[in-house]
Amino acid sequence: MLQYITNTASRRPVIDQVATVLEGGCRWVQLRMKDASDDEIRHVVKEIKPLCDRVGAFLLLNDRVELARELEVSGVHLGKEDMPPSQARGILGAGAVIGVTVNTFEDVLRVANLDIDYLGMGPFRYTETKKNLAPVLGLEGVADICRRMKESDIDIACVAVGGIEVADVPELLKAGVQGVAVSGAIANAGDALETTRSFLAFANPEA
Repeated sequence: MLQYITNTASRRPVIDQVATVLEGGCRWVQLRMKDASDDEIRHVVKEIKPLCDRVGAFLLLNDRVELARELEVSGVHLGKEDMPPSQARGILGAGAVIGVTVNTFEDVLRVANLDIDYLGMGPFRYTETKKNLAPVLGLEGVADICRRMKESDIDIACVAVGGIEVADVPELLKAGVQGVAVSGAIANAGDALETTRSFLAFANPEA
């Protein structure tokens, strides 16, 4: 699985980023515009939601639960300081996709019994995309959390995030995650379309 996280620091406009990754075959977009107003996000969603709908792609908002309900997107991704997942589920309903950020196995334990769909596990590597970055996990850290989840019978899909490059994907999948979330590696690539396709070739090996 490949999730694309929009990047407001890129020279490419967010709408263009989303159009490109969808053309490249990505079917999971997280709209992350931390400093944008609700109206700015409404404008972007108005442009990209039809593109996502056309190809059957999931569109999640980062945080902004009430706005996600208003705009009828697929769901939300919640950071550790955002709305509690149980409250978001009550607002968005049973059909929404809800992901949460985890940095440690203890974080996993705190959400393991909640009605969530995936864990965004990271940061894998240092990245400038996110402010106030948690300690870097590296491959060993990711593998350790996945191993402990398996030992504890915690069956929640895990998506690695944070500074991931194409070459990292096979080892991350071997470490136990089910997918990767990527931002700068695609947004700042010389050829974002081909880079998206390269990520997908590794992230969807059965395709």
